[in-house]
Amino acid sequence: MRRLLVLLVLGAAAPAGAEPRFAPVSGPVADHVYTGGWEHFVGGGVSVLDCNADARPDLVLAGGENPARLMVNGGDMAFAPRALPGPDGALTGVTGAYPVDLDADGTLDLFVMRAGPNVALRGRGDCRFEVATGALGLPDGGTAWTTAFTAWWAPGAARPTLAVGNYVDRADPDGPFGTCDANAILTPTPGGWRARDLTPGHCPLSMLAAHDARGRMTLRLSNDRHYYIRDGAEQLWDIAEQRFLGPEDGYDPPMLWGMGIAARDLNGDGRDEVMLTSMGDQNLRLAREGGYVTAPYAMGTTAHRPHTGEDGRPSTGWHAQFGDVDNDGRADLFIAKGNVDQMPGMAMQDPNSLLMQSPDGTFEEASVAAGVASPSRSRGAALADLDGDGRLDLVVVNRRAAAELYRNVTPETGNWLAVRLRQPGGNARAVGARVRVAGADWSEEQEVSIGGGHAGDVAGPLHFGLGDVAAVEITVTWPDGTVTRDAPEGVNRRVTLRR
Repeated sequence: MRRLLVLLVLGAAAPAGAEPRFAPVSGPVADHVYTGGWEHFVGGGVSVLDCNADARPDLVLAGGENPARLMVNGGDMAFAPRALPGPDGALTGVTGAYPVDLDADGTLDLFVMRAGPNVALRGRGDCRFEVATGALGLPDGGTAWTTAFTAWWAPGAARPTLAVGNYVDRADPDGPFGTCDANAILTPTPGGWRARDLTPGHCPLSMLAAHDARGRMTLRLSNDRHYYIRDGAEQLWDIAEQRFLGPEDGYDPPMLWGMGIAARDLNGDGRDEVMLTSMGDQNLRLAREGGYVTAPYAMGTTAHRPHTGEDGRPSTGWHAQFGDVDNDGRADLFIAKGNVDQMPGMAMQDPNSLLMQSPDGTFEEASVAAGVASPSRSRGAALADLDGDGRLDLVVVNRRAAAELYRNVTPETGNWLAVRLRQPGGNARAVGARVRVAGADWSEEQEVSIGGGHAGDVAGPLHFGLGDVAAVEITVTWPDGTVTRDAPEGVNRRVTLRR
């Protein structure tokens, strides 16, 4: 077992030398609440994007029965709330939103998921958005209850292909158990998008299109066993071959109460490990040649029970995201946790987890010392550098409780680099590209993707902690397979690489 853990580590930058610390920030973000009945037991996402090109990331917070809100970043962690337009006034019924350039104009739009017709908000610059679902020719899903989303660009396509995940079919009189709705693949056409069902549907709460352990672009669906009950599991759909993978492909899917997806290459082999959150154990899937194996318990990633208090019932994991919180060159992991509502078999006091990666590849709980062990019913979250100091800050959306905004104040963090890609054409942000940053005896690789998490995503530069590494080479494998290499001057800054 110990040998397996050591093999996970390719080589690591020097440790930062300090435990993580976060300071709560008051203001409009902390005044926001995600509310609603059973249709908003799930959802509650937060997305990060720079909607006015000022290099300060802005936030979009789902509201459920409350209106969704845009929080415009004024600098120094000060955010100004702004209403988002809806088809009939206030934008309500929102479970989450994902930033994506739908119309290939270079400005990020928002695909807004709802319990009811979905909405496309076209970005007009300066953090202005307009309802453009019909104008873009985007199917809105009708009365479906949308809870998952991802997007990718087919080779040569100007606009993205979209995957939309729908939860329980609310119109089925035999529901809710065993009545998962059909999912949809939306393929771009000259006049908009053409929708076709992706079945069987097993009630996904997260989707991610990215390279899998085989190195192929694959759609991953994390499904909620609470409603599919039997004859279902996690799903992988080969994008090029347009088919679900099965035992003949060496794929043995786990059956989970799936909530969220996070992906990161943890051992430098160019294949992403995948964290699947769930009720009970959080399941980390280690990428191997052609497939996946479940991480050993000793790796410390299960986060299966509350780590504080006296409630010994199992945890419920929602949003998960890898990020190097202390910039030591090793990706850490945040998991938002909280009871669905009043499920008696699961922990009611279920603090969030911040799992810090150690040099040997194991993870240790640090949320209490870091100040982010909130016991609220957390849902969506985001790690992003909101104040531009090179440290990843944190925002968390809670069900029926105030959202939380934290500034990363960890002392003596390591070096860092934020890498942004740009290329000609509709896929201007190079979704599907792989970026490897390498220094002496250390390297790390990340993919540019849209999707994953739980009901929200970060659209921004890829953040790399470097530890003591002060000179790096960046290798980019662009979506068409072209490889470029750059050696930027200096670190602790943002760099933009252009085709």
